[in-house]
Amino acid sequence: MSWHDRLRIVLIEPRNPLNIGAAARAMFNFGFSELWLVDPYHKAFREARSAVGAAEVLERARVTSDRAEALGGASLIAGTSTLHGRADDMVQRELSSGALAVRTHLDDRRAALVFGSEKFGLSREDLSFCDWVTNIPTRDRCPSMNLGQAVAVCCYEIAQRARVVPELSTPASAGAEERDRILGLLMPLLEQSGFVHESGRATQQLKLRRFVSRLRLAPDDARLMQGMLRQIQWKLGHPGTREP
Repeated sequence: MSWHDRLRIVLIEPRNPLNIGAAARAMFNFGFSELWLVDPYHKAFREARSAVGAAEVLERARVTSDRAEALGGASLIAGTSTLHGRADDMVQRELSSGALAVRTHLDDRRAALVFGSEKFGLSREDLSFCDWVTNIPTRDRCPSMNLGQAVAVCCYEIAQRARVVPELSTPASAGAEERDRILGLLMPLLEQSGFVHESGRATQQLKLRRFVSRLRLAPDDARLMQGMLRQIQWKLGHPGTREP
């Protein structure tokens, strides 16, 4: 597998099929082909005329409503943001250094780049899945970019990094879907214990998702954690009984 094949581009709630087509074309220009869409506003995006020469990228694009599924096994997830407001409390990297870190990661592991909708960008929920955010340095008077152009600039920056920097490599860690399974086991236990209350559940879930991501659990440790949580869950549901 080529390192290009380990990058997944994820578009969250894209609204304009022409922008989706332009993003697909940009990906194809720089050798990337795995495109996932989360709740696209227009379902007819596969016919976008803006995907000149990149029809195969659109044809193979996957659609889902599940952000964790869209991110799949990516163990490095970089969100794209203007770095104003919602992303202020996250680890931030400028595009040049972020692209080098992603390229180094892609040498032997999967990564994902996440782009928000043209109108709203990435929500706090979207950002809770991300390890860090990067931005394209633009003028303050016009900080946001067209979605297709943003994908093109990010793909170009990553593609031109022919050489990796071993010092930027991090230990193998659990992918997005596995992190989400851990959170799915953890939340009911914390609700049952009273740590999480219904009134603040949504906010706590975002914080806990980011907490699980920051642990950077190795794959074996992630499986161990899931086993521990399942055992606790079973024991709480069967008080006073021995394990079968």
